Amino acid sequence: MTELLVPQRFCGPPDSGNGGWTAGALAALDRADAPDDRTDGWPTIEVSLRQPPPLDTPLQVSEAGGVLTASLDGSVVATAHRVERELGLVDPVPHDVATAAESSYPGHEFHPFPTCFACGTSRSEGDGLRIFPGQTGDGPAGALVAAPWTPHPSLHEDWHTYVDDAPRASVAATWAALDCIGGWAGDLTERLMVLGRMTARVDDLPVIGEPHVVVGEGRGQDGRKTLTAATLYDADGRVVATAEHTWIAVDAELFGGHSPTR
Repeated sequence: MTELLVPQRFCGPPDSGNGGWTAGALAALDRADAPDDRTDGWPTIEVSLRQPPPLDTPLQVSEAGGVLTASLDGSVVATAHRVERELGLVDPVPHDVATAAESSYPGHEFHPFPTCFACGTSRSEGDGLRIFPGQTGDGPAGALVAAPWTPHPSLHEDWHTYVDDAPRASVAATWAALDCIGGWAGDLTERLMVLGRMTARVDDLPVIGEPHVVVGEGRGQDGRKTLTAATLYDADGRVVATAEHTWIAVDAELFGGHSPTR
């Protein structure tokens, strides 16, 4: 038995954890599947969020049958387990294209959760990730979006050894970088959603201070569910990590967020 804590800094909605950061933090506790050196490739891990992750509240984490379960007072908050399946990559775009797309980020005009650690416009540089994806094209089942991202030193993974001397962002921060861009590919301005499930594979933790590009695409809808994907690329165009998401349509105001005015 161990604990998972989501500090206030890593909120999504103002009163609950950012889904990607929370999912990545739980995945990082999967000691059976973690590489000896955390910068080596991680397996594909699927995390399901059963309820909004509380902030600054220790969650009890237990393991049974290869499944990690984070719970509060006996109520399941999230589960994580390794899966054996391939994740489809989102095609890369050049860094200058992603940078130009930032100016068309819909969150500049309306954001349901402006405090969000990953994509919130009210977060300052070095506090939030400030990943602001804009549309770069149309895919077969939704928008293609992209944004630049340079990991800040405050995201440094400092409790494991490295295969090289380059400081790396944490596993949880890497998952967070892959999170909200999927929601914006699914159009958060028209369909307010929260993360229900995220499946991610980390090939190489991102280097602090190195420019990256994160890309996302919509992959269709099924009732209240929206399906999306995201891939993180480094400055040389190598895949750093990739993810697929399932989003659940919600009333943003029930999560402490904002609804668009009509």
